[in-house]
This record gives sequence, C-alpha cells and structure tokens, in this order.
Amino acid sequence: MVWWEWTYNPMVLIMRDTVTDLIAFLTVARERSFTKAAAQLGVSQPALSRTIRKLEARLGVRLLTRSTRSVAPTDAGERLIETIGPHFDGIETGLNEIRELSGKPAGSLRITSVEHASTVILAPGVCKLMLDYPDISVEISNDYQLVDIVAQRYDAGIRLGEQVAKDMIGVRVGPDFRMAVVGTPSYFKRRAKPLTPHDLTTHTGINLRLPTSGGLWSWPFAKDGREIRVRAEGHVVCNTLPLMLDFALAGVGLAHVPEDVVQADMEQGRLIRVLDDWCPPVTGYHIYYPSRRQPKPAFRLLLDILRSGV
Repeated sequence: MVWWEWTYNPMVLIMRDTVTDLIAFLTVARERSFTKAAAQLGVSQPALSRTIRKLEARLGVRLLTRSTRSVAPTDAGERLIETIGPHFDGIETGLNEIRELSGKPAGSLRITSVEHASTVILAPGVCKLMLDYPDISVEISNDYQLVDIVAQRYDAGIRLGEQVAKDMIGVRVGPDFRMAVVGTPSYFKRRAKPLTPHDLTTHTGINLRLPTSGGLWSWPFAKDGREIRVRAEGHVVCNTLPLMLDFALAGVGLAHVPEDVVQADMEQGRLIRVLDDWCPPVTGYHIYYPSRRQPKPAFRLLLDILRSGV
C-alpha cells in the first residue's frame, strides 16, 4: 500500500475526526465553558457546540450538561474523561519527551495554586523556567478551592502540606511561615487591642469567602496545644489578598494574612500586629501531582527549580 492510499483510507479519516472531537470534548470539560474552550481551540463557539452535539449523537449518550452559566460533564462524560484522558496525556508526554531529545524542551503546564503561593513561589520559578526554555507555556489558576486536579486535567497543584491528599505525591517547595492579624493605628484608637482570639468577636474583620462551601473562612489560632477557630464579623468580604490588604490599610478592620505580605507595612508603622503569640508557624507549601501519572518533562524541570529554592 502506497502512502496516499493509506492517507485517504476512510477508517483513518473517521479516526482522525473522532480524535479531533474528543480533544474538543476534553477542552470543554476542562474549561467548563464553550467560550473559553473555543478560544483555546481557535474555533467559533457555535462550531464547537456542533462538534460536541455530533460526538454525543455518534456515541448515543449525553456527555455534557449545559446551563446559561456553566457546563459540566454528565456521568457518562466523567467516565469518558477517566478513560481517554490518561491516553491523551500520555501522547502529549511522549511528544514532549521526543522534543526534549532535541535539547529544546517544550509543552504546556496547567497548575492550580493559591494567590500567596503563586506570588512568592510559583511565579519566580515559572519565570526562570520560561527564560531558560521559551517553548514551554504555563497556565496558573489561583483558587482557594481544593480542586480535583485529575478531573480538571491540571498537571499539579500547590497547597499547604497539610492539605495535600494522601494519594498524591507531594514535594515541599516553600518553608513554614506564620500568619499575622493586623490593623492600622487609627483602627486601634477606636478599638482595644484583642488579647485572645475570643476578643475578636467584638472586632471588625475583613473576611475571605471560600468557594467550596460558600461560607467565610474562620481564622485559625493555636497556643499551648490548644487550637481554636474564630470569625471576626465584618462588612467586607474579599477573595484576594491585595484587596484584603487595601481595606486593612484603610482602617476598615482587621485582616488575617501571611506575615510576609504585611512585613513592610508593620516595619513602617502602617499596620500593627496583634495576637502574635497565637499564630504559630503553618506547614509550608507543597506542589503535588497524581502518583499514577508520569510527569511531563516540562513539569520535571519546573519541579527541580521550585525544589531548589527551599
């Protein structure tokens, strides 16, 4: 059989179209959005919708549930992701390993992190990686929610060591650090400084909403083997550290944030720290990934960079 006869074999064309449709499905399922997926694939949103409908018709099952606000895999869709996802990951890993032999590592990485870890650990490491290997691309998604990195097709996640699931491989990439409760001098002219966490019930807090439960984060404290969580009620709720810091510096209320975020403001007298003795070190950040998945060459390079900074 000559080359052109194999190329135009109908079965080959069918398989090619099926693979293309499956890639489209995986992208929509990962992004939870036809609009975002279409932008990534370089097609129009209506064309992508038609592709998914044709795939569903061919398979005879509904793969995605659609609403005006979101898209999510059905049970059949989840099963298909679990079945075919690892194979597509393996193909990408294999191609990237071949590229690595040329001395030019390439590929894309998707990492879920939290804002603080991204700023102090991940971003510096990614900058070094991309300067040394310009053919590697990295997508960072900041989210306080503990996401399923396998189902959402992330290569890895970064969270505190205590948050890493036992079925994941976790590697420390940051030292232990402390949290700090801070307020402005003008705030403490209006309110007495709290001496214990229980005193926070009479103070105004700048709070963080948790995406998983929808509730507000309760501030953790520990001293002499005793651990408690307290919520300082307030009128401001944020979802980013810089915004929380802006409100704290404006004298609106107290913020509970990583110590290094407010170190300069404390040293220059813009913020005053309280309850210092109730804020012991917390476990440093770890990068984690599935134990059953072979890490991509690009990820191994990033892992070496992040681990070297500990």
